[in-house]
Amino acid sequence: MQSSEQAKPLPYNDPAHWDKMVAAYEAQSQPFTTLFADAAVATLPIGPSSNVLDVATGTGAAALAAARTGADVTAIDFSAGMVARVRAHGLPNIEARQMDGQALDLPDAAFDAAVSVFGVMLFPDWRAGLCEMARVTRPGGSAAIAVWKSADGAAVHLLLSQIIRRLYPDNVTPMPCTGLAELADPGRLAAALIAAGFSDPAIAEITHDFKLNVANRGDVDKLFEFMPHWSGLDAEQSAAVARAFRAEIARRRVGDSFAIPSTALIATARRA
Repeated sequence: MQSSEQAKPLPYNDPAHWDKMVAAYEAQSQPFTTLFADAAVATLPIGPSSNVLDVATGTGAAALAAARTGADVTAIDFSAGMVARVRAHGLPNIEARQMDGQALDLPDAAFDAAVSVFGVMLFPDWRAGLCEMARVTRPGGSAAIAVWKSADGAAVHLLLSQIIRRLYPDNVTPMPCTGLAELADPGRLAAALIAAGFSDPAIAEITHDFKLNVANRGDVDKLFEFMPHWSGLDAEQSAAVARAFRAEIARRRVGDSFAIPSTALIATARRA
């Protein structure tokens, strides 16, 4: 989650956007992203003697997983609100700092391992983000990067994009984060890690359900405006997509829960 130099940054690239999302993100997204964060951190050979960097920590899912191994964790994010939330956990082995992941204010080779779970893929300059992760990881150290397998991301973003592509394929607007599309391909993800300074990349797939609470239709409707492809629709098209989305919910919901299967790629690599 990084800042942009645009005068009006896209929501993904605006720290103020994420500052306002802290509570909602922790309640709705962290239970889901923790499943992937735990899997990514489990690939790292870390323990009580390790120094670990979590890039674009958000509300701290990966940082918390790494801290449970006994490692000393530095968790960084460009959102002051997210950093404050991670600090609020009060764990002595997590230091949370506000920082731009594209230009880390950290020394070379300072960490035994680095992790980013659905973070670097959103950076305006995601290549710089990967290079910075490599720079601050010691030679022989390790990294784990989690990205979505779909260029449309996951969860509600993924399902809504699928519906729009089915109904109005000519109205699908480009995703604002180029890293989402570039890194969604295993081959390109591996190549990007090598170009950044890592070696021996290995890519694994993992799928979990995002469980959307659909008890309140109004809460569901509010989600639409945050979807990038939504802006490419006119009023009639938006109404049709919303009806199709609600029909999917009606068909597949179990009680107040609606599951959306979402797949991530977890890349592991060694610092060259």
